[in-house]
Amino acid sequence: MNERTLLADFGAALDRLEDALRQPPASDLIRAGCIQYFEFAFELAWKTVKAVVETAGLTDVGSPRASLRQAFRQGWIEDEEPWLAMLEARNRMAHTYAADRSLQVYDLLPAFAAQLRRLYTMLNRLP
Repeated sequence: MNERTLLADFGAALDRLEDALRQPPASDLIRAGCIQYFEFAFELAWKTVKAVVETAGLTDVGSPRASLRQAFRQGWIEDEEPWLAMLEARNRMAHTYAADRSLQVYDLLPAFAAQLRRLYTMLNRLP
Protein backbone atom coordinates (compact mmCIF):
# COMPACT_ATOMS: atom_id res chain seq x y z
CA MET A 1 0.00 0.00 0.00
CA ASN A 2 1.19 3.52 -0.66
CA GLU A 3 1.42 6.15 2.04
CA ARG A 4 -1.65 8.13 0.91
CA THR A 5 -3.86 5.03 1.11
CA LEU A 6 -2.41 4.13 4.50
CA LEU A 7 -2.89 7.69 5.73
CA ALA A 8 -6.55 7.66 4.66
CA ASP A 9 -7.07 4.30 6.38
CA PHE A 10 -5.28 5.59 9.49
CA GLY A 11 -7.59 8.63 9.56
CA ALA A 12 -10.69 6.46 9.18
CA ALA A 13 -9.56 4.12 11.98
CA LEU A 14 -8.79 7.08 14.20
CA ASP A 15 -12.22 8.59 13.52
CA ARG A 16 -13.82 5.28 14.55
CA LEU A 17 -11.75 5.17 17.73
CA GLU A 18 -12.71 8.71 18.68
CA ASP A 19 -16.39 8.03 17.91
CA ALA A 20 -16.31 4.88 20.02
CA LEU A 21 -14.67 6.71 22.93
CA ARG A 22 -17.57 9.18 22.96
CA GLN A 23 -19.91 6.31 23.87
CA PRO A 24 -20.54 5.69 27.56
CA PRO A 25 -18.49 2.64 28.59
CA ALA A 26 -21.61 0.83 29.78
CA SER A 27 -20.24 -2.66 29.22
CA ASP A 28 -17.09 -4.66 28.66
CA LEU A 29 -18.25 -5.10 25.08
CA ILE A 30 -18.05 -1.35 24.41
CA ARG A 31 -14.67 -1.08 26.13
CA ALA A 32 -13.37 -4.06 24.16
CA GLY A 33 -14.59 -2.46 20.93
CA CYS A 34 -12.73 0.74 21.77
CA ILE A 35 -9.58 -1.27 22.46
CA GLN A 36 -9.93 -3.00 19.11
CA TYR A 37 -10.31 0.35 17.34
CA PHE A 38 -7.17 1.53 19.14
CA GLU A 39 -5.27 -1.51 17.90
CA PHE A 40 -6.36 -0.82 14.31
CA ALA A 41 -5.44 2.87 14.55
CA PHE A 42 -2.06 2.14 16.14
CA GLU A 43 -1.15 -0.46 13.51
CA LEU A 44 -2.07 1.92 10.72
CA ALA A 45 -0.16 4.76 12.42
CA TRP A 46 3.17 2.97 12.50
CA LYS A 47 2.68 1.43 9.06
CA THR A 48 1.89 4.87 7.63
CA VAL A 49 5.05 6.29 9.23
CA LYS A 50 7.01 3.38 7.79
CA ALA A 51 5.67 4.04 4.28
CA VAL A 52 6.31 7.80 4.46
CA VAL A 53 9.83 7.30 5.79
CA GLU A 54 10.65 4.69 3.14
CA THR A 55 9.33 6.95 0.38
CA ALA A 56 11.66 9.66 1.68
CA GLY A 57 14.56 7.23 1.28
CA LEU A 58 15.24 6.74 4.96
CA THR A 59 15.88 3.32 6.44
CA ASP A 60 15.62 1.44 9.72
CA VAL A 61 11.83 1.32 9.93
CA GLY A 62 11.14 -2.40 9.83
CA SER A 63 9.45 -2.58 13.21
CA PRO A 64 6.90 -0.46 15.06
CA ARG A 65 9.56 0.74 17.52
CA ALA A 66 11.98 1.73 14.73
CA SER A 67 9.20 3.51 12.84
CA LEU A 68 8.23 5.46 15.95
CA ARG A 69 11.85 6.48 16.49
CA GLN A 70 12.00 7.79 12.93
CA ALA A 71 8.75 9.71 13.47
CA PHE A 72 10.33 11.29 16.54
CA ARG A 73 13.52 12.15 14.61
CA GLN A 74 11.43 13.73 11.86
CA GLY A 75 9.51 15.82 14.40
CA TRP A 76 6.16 14.15 13.63
CA ILE A 77 5.77 13.16 17.26
CA GLU A 78 6.93 15.36 20.11
CA ASP A 79 7.62 12.75 22.76
CA GLU A 80 8.54 9.11 22.31
CA GLU A 81 7.35 8.02 25.75
CA PRO A 82 3.58 8.04 25.07
CA TRP A 83 4.22 6.13 21.86
CA LEU A 84 6.32 3.53 23.62
CA ALA A 85 3.48 3.19 26.15
CA MET A 86 1.06 2.64 23.26
CA LEU A 87 3.35 0.03 21.76
CA GLU A 88 3.65 -1.72 25.12
CA ALA A 89 -0.15 -1.66 25.57
CA ARG A 90 -0.68 -3.04 22.07
CA ASN A 91 1.88 -5.79 22.66
CA ARG A 92 0.38 -6.64 26.03
CA MET A 93 -3.09 -6.96 24.54
CA ALA A 94 -1.82 -9.14 21.73
CA HIS A 95 -0.37 -11.57 24.28
CA THR A 96 -2.99 -11.32 27.02
CA TYR A 97 -6.00 -13.54 26.85
CA ALA A 98 -7.46 -12.48 30.18
CA ALA A 99 -10.19 -9.96 29.36
CA ASP A 100 -9.94 -8.10 32.67
CA ARG A 101 -6.23 -7.36 32.11
CA SER A 102 -6.68 -6.18 28.55
CA LEU A 103 -9.66 -4.02 29.54
CA GLN A 104 -7.39 -2.07 31.90
CA VAL A 105 -6.00 -0.37 28.79
CA TYR A 106 -9.36 1.31 28.20
CA ASP A 107 -8.60 4.17 30.62
CA LEU A 108 -5.48 5.05 28.62
CA LEU A 109 -7.29 5.31 25.30
CA PRO A 110 -8.26 9.01 25.36
CA ALA A 111 -4.60 10.02 25.81
CA PHE A 112 -3.55 7.53 23.15
CA ALA A 113 -6.18 8.87 20.75
CA ALA A 114 -4.89 12.42 21.26
CA GLN A 115 -1.34 11.32 20.36
CA LEU A 116 -2.61 9.46 17.31
CA ARG A 117 -4.57 12.53 16.18
CA ARG A 118 -1.47 14.74 16.48
CA LEU A 119 0.54 12.34 14.35
CA TYR A 120 -2.23 12.10 11.78
CA THR A 121 -2.38 15.90 11.54
CA MET A 122 1.40 16.15 11.12
CA LEU A 123 1.49 13.48 8.40
CA ASN A 124 -1.41 15.13 6.59
CA ARG A 125 0.62 18.36 6.35
CA LEU A 126 3.51 16.69 4.56
CA PRO A 127 3.84 17.39 0.85
